This record gives sequence, structure tokens and C-alpha cells, in this order.
Amino acid sequence: MTFRPRTAPRTAPRTAPRTAMILAAGLATRMRPLTDFTAKPLLTLGGRTLLDHALDRLHDVGVETVAVNAFWQADKVAAHIAARREPPRTVPIRETVLLDTGGGVRNALDVLGPDPFFVINGDALWLDGPTPALTRLAGAWTDDVDAVLLLHRTFQVHGEAGRGDFALGPWGVPRRRLEREIVPYMFAGVQLMHPRLLADTPQGAFSTNLVWNRALAAGRLRAVVHDGHWFHLSTPPDLAEAEEILLAPVTGDAAWPWR
Repeated sequence: MTFRPRTAPRTAPRTAPRTAMILAAGLATRMRPLTDFTAKPLLTLGGRTLLDHALDRLHDVGVETVAVNAFWQADKVAAHIAARREPPRTVPIRETVLLDTGGGVRNALDVLGPDPFFVINGDALWLDGPTPALTRLAGAWTDDVDAVLLLHRTFQVHGEAGRGDFALGPWGVPRRRLEREIVPYMFAGVQLMHPRLLADTPQGAFSTNLVWNRALAAGRLRAVVHDGHWFHLSTPPDLAEAEEILLAPVTGDAAWPWR
């Protein structure tokens, strides 16, 4: 039997993005052997693929068109997208060489259009708090920023969080971790981005860290702290732990509202 998480009623955020990108082109070597013959976003949790979970969340906030890049097992990703009958409209983009996160998004700009769009890592899995996380990102958007990141508290992470990624100042302004510093937040694999952030970027592969650093230097990067559950899915034990937590018949960490 396949389960789908119950979502909040569809809420139109202030910015109301209509397009999104799901990054599904990674090699997922740390998730092997589960990814020996499939792409990481096609792994299942609760009977539904990680890719479908992300597409469902995007549809719930009104996104109409989603680009999904693929490299490893690209044929299987494309076939899964073709077989999906629910919205949003989903466009597979095959990469002949790996373009990394920033290069992958830049390569999809023709699909994403001229307005702000969501970007979701293909292995991102989260449970919303009182307001959907995507709606909160859109609500934090202003015309004087180029990207809004979803962060999660490191002490709440199920899995290895390391030293964290960001500190967070007043008004949601993030700051990179300094050398030897431990900071309280890590990037949760979800962001809202304007295409102008990718202007004058190099051809080929590059990380979104490049454009984040530009936005940080210009004071045009913001962040929102996630107020629900979030799972770090890097290895097979991470996936197994998430399944166990989400299906547990007790309260507390077992927060997935199945239906």
C-alpha cells in the first residue's frame, strides 16, 4: 500500500512562484548499494519516491512547472516523470556532463523563466510546521534579495550535521561559518532564487555556493529557519532511520501525518 503525507491546504504565498527546479543529477555514491541501479531521488520512503514527495509539496503551493535534471540513471528518472499523472507539469533535463548545483540550475533557466523559482535538492525531505516551508520562503521574499535559503537547526538533525553551515543574524541575514567555528544552522536543501543571481556565471559546472557568496557580499541573501521536521538522507542507514521514525506509532519524533 502506498501512503502519501497529508499536506496543509494549498496556500498562495505572497511571491507565488510558479516554477521550480529539483536537483536530481548527483551520483549518490554514499547511498550505495541502494543507488547502484537507480537515482537517489527515485528511492522510496513511505511507499513514495523522494522525487514525488518534492513534486507533491511544490504542487501544494501552486507551482505549475518543474524542471528536473538527471545524469546518473537519467533514463529511469525520465521514465518515472513520464509515468506520473499528477501535476505539476514536470520537464526532465538530461545532463551529458555533471554541471553541479549552480550549473544545473543555469542550464534549466529556459524552463524556469524570469521570475523567482524554488530549487530543491533531490534528496530533501521535510515535514511542514504550521505553515508550509515553501510558503514561508516566499513570504520572506523582497525585491532587494536574490535568494532565500531554508535552514534547519543542527541539534534537531537526524544524522550527522557536522559543524553547521550558517549563523543567522537579525532580519534573517545569514553568515558563513568561520574556520573552527560551530554554528547552529545547516542548509536544508530548499531555496527560493531569482534568475538574476546566475547572471555572469561561468559556463559548465559550478556550485550554488559561488552565487550565494556573491549575494552574501552584496547583502542580498536571506534565510528562514525551518519549524518542522527535516531529514538528512545521505546514507542507507539515514533512509532506514527516516522510515522508522516516520512510521513509528508513537508521538514525538513520529510526526508524519499518514493518510
